[in-house]
Amino acid sequence: MKKTPFTDIHIALGAKMSEFAGYNMPIEYGTGIIDEHLTVINQVGVFDVSHMGEFWVKGPNALRFLQKVCSNNIAALPVGKAQYNCFPNGKGGIVDDLIVYHYEPEKYMLVVNAANIDKDWEWVNVNNAEAAILENASDNMAQLAIQGPKAQALLQQLTDVDLSSIPYYAFAVGRLAGVDNVIISNTGYTGAGGFEIYFYPQFGEQIWNAVFEAGQPFGVKPIGLGARDTLRLEMGFALYGHEIDDTTSPIEAGLGWITKPADGKNLIDSDLIAKQRAEGVSRKLVGFELQERGIPRAHYDLVDVQGNTIGFVTSGTMSPTRKIGIGMGYVKTEFAKVGTEIAVQIRNKAVKAVVVKTPFRK
Repeated sequence: MKKTPFTDIHIALGAKMSEFAGYNMPIEYGTGIIDEHLTVINQVGVFDVSHMGEFWVKGPNALRFLQKVCSNNIAALPVGKAQYNCFPNGKGGIVDDLIVYHYEPEKYMLVVNAANIDKDWEWVNVNNAEAAILENASDNMAQLAIQGPKAQALLQQLTDVDLSSIPYYAFAVGRLAGVDNVIISNTGYTGAGGFEIYFYPQFGEQIWNAVFEAGQPFGVKPIGLGARDTLRLEMGFALYGHEIDDTTSPIEAGLGWITKPADGKNLIDSDLIAKQRAEGVSRKLVGFELQERGIPRAHYDLVDVQGNTIGFVTSGTMSPTRKIGIGMGYVKTEFAKVGTEIAVQIRNKAVKAVVVKTPFRK
């Protein structure tokens, strides 16, 4: 398995480790997933997300290339801002979801999912008829996500960059914990606020130690992938391989808001996406809450009140903040309206549920 700059630190801290996307990653630490989840909601937690992939796209043809492979309108993205996107796969599905950073004029950074780095790298190269300059920097970049309501106060002690001046989905580049050229991004996958920072791997231990030293008064804790998943699920954020994949369209997945036509934009799958907008789709991704005791799990059937199968669960858990079973899944479009009564087939019992508007955690 691959290691991040922090793998040995996780092991020394007693983390439960497991393979994820080819990396040896921490799933949880000694206090457990629920405690870690609530730490991020109420205080501040640190995630090692150095397994994520980073590609640079550069040169005079960078924008034209990105307007083809990315669903959102990159032309509307100013320098210093970030934008959520997906790669349509040319067959109505999604290669991956990603964040695009406009780093400098004619220079962009794409942050892609760890499990899809090789697939994504092949995809952007195969589709690079525009001859944009591409660089896979995944092995030469580390990343920490410092998340929670106290994240800004913690990090402000380590940098002269005015973090309050960085709006949501914007970033700055500056000195942090004595390290130059750190990308400080007001983004995250938790819904609890905070920042994601990018830096060269050789500075990983220095930055980790500085963050945890400065964070002691704030109750900072390291957080594993288990709580990362429950946090994103409470917010209704899609996870590749669960809510979205090569068989799900952006329209089915509720990602029409990041799939935008624009003048001069030659988006892959644009005709199919326009057809789905006009004619509708046969299934939609929804959030649901259980009305009875139970925990929905991925791949469980979703049924109507008569017991007929209408879809399936993509992700589910017992909400650490709501203390009820919550989940996301695909249902036939006629069952997608908020308030619709459905059920989750858990073993031999149809457990009552209702379709709700996400996020589950307000």
